[in-house]
Amino acid sequence: MWFTMISPDSVPQSRHYAVRLRTAHAEQARFIEDTAKRKVIRAGRRGGKTVGCAILAVREFLKNRRILYATPTEEQIGTFWYEVKRALREPIDAGVYTKNETMHFIERPYTQSRIRAKTAYNADTLRGDYADLLILDEFQLMNEDAWEVVGAPMLMDNDGDAVFIYTPPSVRSAGISKAHDRRYASKLYKRAAENHGNGRWAAFHFASHANPHISQAALAEIASDMTALSYRQEIEAEDVEEIPGALWTRANIELDRVDVAPGRLDRVVVAVDPTCTRTGDEAGIVVCGKGGDHYYVIADLSLKASPDVWAKTAVDAFILYEADRIVYETNQGGEMVEHTIRTVDRHVPLRSVHASRGKITRAEPVAALAEQHKIHHVGMFPKLEDELCSFTGEPGQASPNRLDAFVYAITELHKRAPATVTAH
Repeated sequence: MWFTMISPDSVPQSRHYAVRLRTAHAEQARFIEDTAKRKVIRAGRRGGKTVGCAILAVREFLKNRRILYATPTEEQIGTFWYEVKRALREPIDAGVYTKNETMHFIERPYTQSRIRAKTAYNADTLRGDYADLLILDEFQLMNEDAWEVVGAPMLMDNDGDAVFIYTPPSVRSAGISKAHDRRYASKLYKRAAENHGNGRWAAFHFASHANPHISQAALAEIASDMTALSYRQEIEAEDVEEIPGALWTRANIELDRVDVAPGRLDRVVVAVDPTCTRTGDEAGIVVCGKGGDHYYVIADLSLKASPDVWAKTAVDAFILYEADRIVYETNQGGEMVEHTIRTVDRHVPLRSVHASRGKITRAEPVAALAEQHKIHHVGMFPKLEDELCSFTGEPGQASPNRLDAFVYAITELHKRAPATVTAH
């Protein structure tokens, strides 16, 4: 369905050029009509959130406002750009508005009134602009700077409005996020929900099923190929804080987080879960320390690199953090791992660990220390924490390199020489 709006006063009175907007479904209408200055929209895939924002953008453009729409990649601009072009086609064809396909903008000539679509995977691409309405779509994939450093300041002159749109990331999509804190979008949603109705903030949540224009049969078919967790995140649009069966919880990590480690630690180790290929597989490299009967995660230096590069990273960490030794796992590569590290520094103290037990069995004693509130993260380590809080040990689950390195480090600090460890 469509409804018709008459174009602005600049159109010659002898002609009326129709602006054709889609009729918003109920959930779209809720956030379009709300007058809050900051709207956070958490919605399922194909729920209609982007189309809803296109409707909002055109309506605000017709009020002579300046709209900036940003999404992580060029491909993701497509739906929004199609919708605004279709809505404004008649006045564009008549020359009332100017359209630029290269820069993705539609504007009223000789005014500041404009709709522009840009990419914001890198926050710096938003610089040099301003807006009365800023829309950040797929916000969960953006770096925090897109809002905090660039977006918010551009709204200061006119006390502009902001709309944040996101779908809770599954394990699959979280891997491509540029955010330092993978829960940044969900935290912003919580803030909006806590202040909903105060005139400044508003929160909106709807699942994919809320869109009456998508095939429910097709949605059910897609759901059959998803895990229960992914379904809750991407279809039901739930922010799943804790995963049933995971050995670590975000609540405990947050509770025991500290800003700085104690000034004096009894021991520090660098643990390595190596990769033995040159194809860019990730090597887990985690630095941990012990003070009294408490343990501290100091750094996560894991990276995708060749053995030469990760070995140098581990040795550099050993020197920087004044560690006692480097602990490394020998299941992959064995003597090659030691040789690679020795090539960088032949004097660095090493301890090899042969992982003869399953990951869950090895991780449980370390998880028990965490439950006793004896493990503290010094700062934030989003990728490591994602692995800890999503690992259940189910068959087929990807091997978590950062988690393995973390477990080796804490095990070494907690129990110096278990039966499966040989010292060099």
